[in-house]
Amino acid sequence: MSELSAISLLQGKRLEDTRAFLARHGLSMGEDMDYTAQLFEGGVIFATGSLCGNVLKYVAVEESAQGEGACARIVSELASEAYRRGRTHLFLYTKPDSAPFFRSLGFYDVIAAGGIAMLENHKAGLDAYLASLQRGTGRQGAVVMNCAPFTLGHRYLVEEAAQRVDSLHLFVVSEEWGPFSPEKRLAMVKVGTADIPHILLHECGSYLVSAATFPTYFIKDKCRAEAAQAELDIALFGQKIAPALSISIRFVGTEPYCPVTARYNRRLAEELPRYGLELVELPRKDGISASEVRRAMAANDWERVRQLVPQSTYEALRSNA
Repeated sequence: MSELSAISLLQGKRLEDTRAFLARHGLSMGEDMDYTAQLFEGGVIFATGSLCGNVLKYVAVEESAQGEGACARIVSELASEAYRRGRTHLFLYTKPDSAPFFRSLGFYDVIAAGGIAMLENHKAGLDAYLASLQRGTGRQGAVVMNCAPFTLGHRYLVEEAAQRVDSLHLFVVSEEWGPFSPEKRLAMVKVGTADIPHILLHECGSYLVSAATFPTYFIKDKCRAEAAQAELDIALFGQKIAPALSISIRFVGTEPYCPVTARYNRRLAEELPRYGLELVELPRKDGISASEVRRAMAANDWERVRQLVPQSTYEALRSNA
């Protein structure tokens, strides 16, 4: 008889066995799981899945056990644990041909592109998110930023973009990013742009996902995984978010330092016109980067930090330090 086992921290032989099991099913496991549910038969894993924040990942079932409810038991246990932890809005990413199965378990389509289907457990989750966002008027643009932390470079990009539209939707990515929580980053942006007119500040929630956390664990080719992430993210913005907010133009800064972001910007330039959207790439101000600020903070070089960020950001960083 199968045994259901759940654990918050995979380690040692069990972690090794789980990685090996997933590898046999063409999946690679990261370090982000905070709860794992598994089914055993005779001490051997035949089904597994993990909770990573509010995303279900690393779900695999031995072929001989498929169709026998094993995956449903795993997903049910992960969802129950998520609810116990206060995480009621869940997401998962899978291959499009596997999406019907997860629909039968209470998940609903958000978007599909690049060989990936994104699903959530709220039937109208995306609609509710879009309805919660403040609307603008006239010609409307958008900027999506991490802001870890908010720099003079970010400030320059927002100022330049705001001058070119009647309303600028400023999305701040809602993910943990280095030493800065989403709440701290949003607060820095809010204070640092308070004097710029016609800005509508939004949290991304779980609908604009960065390349750093996107679950491409089921795509073996890492280059293809990066491209798939970009395609899905751009499709979600182009098909759902931009039309709902009447956005016609998206702004990005030039990216001389991060190859991943530079490639993403190129994909934006290729893909956005297919949705009737324009991309404008604005020059980076004085080569300023958030990573340089983090390095200066690590070196305790606060004079250099002061040169790279608005005064409001500097004060926030000093108080937190």
